[in-house]
Amino acid sequence: MTKEIQPVPGAMTLAEMKEFASFSSATQRYIRRSLDVGLDRSDAVETWSRDTVEEAGIKVQMSLYRRLDAIRRDIPEDCAIDSIEAFMPSLISLAAFDLGQGRIHSFPAFRFLYERLLGPESRPWLPGAFCAAASLPHLHPKTRKGLLQSISEAAATAPGWSNREPSFFPEWVEKVDVSKAAH
Repeated sequence: MTKEIQPVPGAMTLAEMKEFASFSSATQRYIRRSLDVGLDRSDAVETWSRDTVEEAGIKVQMSLYRRLDAIRRDIPEDCAIDSIEAFMPSLISLAAFDLGQGRIHSFPAFRFLYERLLGPESRPWLPGAFCAAASLPHLHPKTRKGLLQSISEAAATAPGWSNREPSFFPEWVEKVDVSKAAH
């Protein structure tokens, strides 16, 4: 009798933390901010805006992210073409916004964010939405090229996807004044 090996939950969380740590600080900041907006975790404007331009951007993001509930509800249960009509255009539009912000520079960062915003059921649809959004003309040609080159063949042609829920959801961390903390 063979014993089935189960992944250790802590090991998966650690792997997710390592992946997040591999992203640039600007990407990490944008993912945390987006999770605050999309999961309604905190007052994103108060937490994340450093100036009026960033405040305006967050408010636009908040407006667009109101679609997340409908997108989650419309995640197709199968691959039938008629089941994607309500889902993919909305997902691509939202993805185009996020990629257009210039802080998500790769498919792994996009996937990391969207798995948390939409849940594991969205995984089969993320490569297509990413490629469609990354191909749109609102992005500079060099940006489009970099984004499209960031998706691996394995991600683009996966024969199956995990239904495991993400376990690491990065959040805002207050800076600690080291000079005062040492006393």
